[in-house]
Amino acid sequence: MHTMLGDFDLFHYIKAALLALVATVFIAYQQTRYHFYHTREAFIKYQREQNKAKFSNANDKSKKGSKGKKKVTPVDFNEDDGTFVVGFFHPYCSSGGGGERVLWKSIQALGEMKEGNFVQRRSKIHKGKQPSAELSEMLRNPDGDVRLANCRNLAVVIYTVDEGTPEYDSEVLKKVKERFSIDIPPSLSINFVHLHEFKYLLDKASRFTMIIESLGTMNLAWCALSVITPHVFFDTTGCAFSYFVARVLAGCKVATYVHYPTISTDMLSLVWKRRPSYNNNAQITANPIVSCIKLIYYSMFAMCYGLVGWLADLTMVNSTWTKRHVEYLWKLSGRIHVVYPPVDTASLKKLPLKNRENMILSIGQMRPEKDHALQLQAFSKLLDDTNGETSMQDVKLVLIGSCRGEDDEMRVDQLRQLAGKLKIQDSVEFVLNEPYVVLKEYLGKASVGLHTMWNEHFGIGVVEMMAAGLVTVAHDSGGPKSDIILTPWDPEVPNDDATGCLASTADEYATVMREILKRGASSEVERIRENGRRSADRFSDEVFVEAFKETILTTRIFKPHPRLMFRWQN
Repeated sequence: MHTMLGDFDLFHYIKAALLALVATVFIAYQQTRYHFYHTREAFIKYQREQNKAKFSNANDKSKKGSKGKKKVTPVDFNEDDGTFVVGFFHPYCSSGGGGERVLWKSIQALGEMKEGNFVQRRSKIHKGKQPSAELSEMLRNPDGDVRLANCRNLAVVIYTVDEGTPEYDSEVLKKVKERFSIDIPPSLSINFVHLHEFKYLLDKASRFTMIIESLGTMNLAWCALSVITPHVFFDTTGCAFSYFVARVLAGCKVATYVHYPTISTDMLSLVWKRRPSYNNNAQITANPIVSCIKLIYYSMFAMCYGLVGWLADLTMVNSTWTKRHVEYLWKLSGRIHVVYPPVDTASLKKLPLKNRENMILSIGQMRPEKDHALQLQAFSKLLDDTNGETSMQDVKLVLIGSCRGEDDEMRVDQLRQLAGKLKIQDSVEFVLNEPYVVLKEYLGKASVGLHTMWNEHFGIGVVEMMAAGLVTVAHDSGGPKSDIILTPWDPEVPNDDATGCLASTADEYATVMREILKRGASSEVERIRENGRRSADRFSDEVFVEAFKETILTTRIFKPHPRLMFRWQN
């Protein structure tokens, strides 16, 4: 009897302990949500106080207007201006890459929406395409839609690891203007949250890179949201694990623009086949047991990646290739929208198509996945097989890109050594960390564009070369194959609609480049240049801005979440 009573008491103790644990976790969760909610409310209160101060100052100036001086008209008072907050998680927002162009074009589009400039009719390429029925109805009856009201009250927050200085805001906006020719509407309030002291959280790990970096971005997101908690957390860098912090803990809606998935089925396939790559060390591929362990690790990470991806309320991707991979991994997510990244095709189309030099041009950061070594090998084969052809005389390969740090600089040194080993160093030029104006100069002179990255998620450099009038030879995979060069040129099969070329091996690249240079300024080559330039218009700044606006307005991302807190927490 005593034993039964003891067992009974033990069961109750365990049950009580579990209930206490659940209650503790629930209360801690509610208190966390409460903390972030009041962080957001504090920023909204600050914005309203600023609005009142501006209105008061404008009225004072208006009253002091006197003869001979222009009278200042008081601004229309909107107490809620800047109280609907969109926070962009982009730690390196001041960099000058394609991801930063997407960031700032997105912010420009939000600024236009704030000023009432919603979806316009697109360029001639999209002639006849009308807004969706839902969007048309919304624009006909704007007063009753909370999404349009929130557009009018927009403010933007950017979370960055850059160090804050008194001139930081103006310097960044000036750099955006110079690098991307992007003007942010002045009515849009932009606030920077500097997380420089937490920059170490983004340091690259030597082992278990994906999981350690993902945990680092979660920690960084917590630090960011603890300063200003937005209504919409917008990730433009692919840090999917930050969605858990933003949505579950901070109560934000989550939007994301995915440039490439952190892990893909192709990466799993490389490990399964034990194929060496820049992210699959040859020492690992040589050992079947280690490869098996890595495959299990990748599979578990892919499952977690799919779960956090499901937390996104709005998902945009940069290509159909990325969409297929994200759809496979984020099985529980909703509709995924393809919004091609913006490319400055307008200025590049002004470059002349005639009188091009015997120059092959490569554009891309000096990262291992860009496979610049394949470019050198292909160029070496091209020079070896010239057979004294005059069209191959003085042909030159120019590699333009930026170095992010010491690792990239060491990689460039290795490429220089490879060029020397292949005995092509006199015909190869490296142009590093130069401003955009220098890139445009080379784009106006080169005849052939070269791209060798396997499974490039999109390929902004490919589009830039096509818009500039280069006959572009891209890798036969990823975004260039699925979205950009839809009609490749084959020298053995005439095609008047060809927009560029595709290749995979050094021999294939060398063969295609030889045929292009051999034909020189022939009508066939000129036709490819013209077709490629027209095709590049599908990825213009204008098309991106209009697609971005339409996607934002036709989804529920600007509709607020219900509050998941108890009344006693008010």
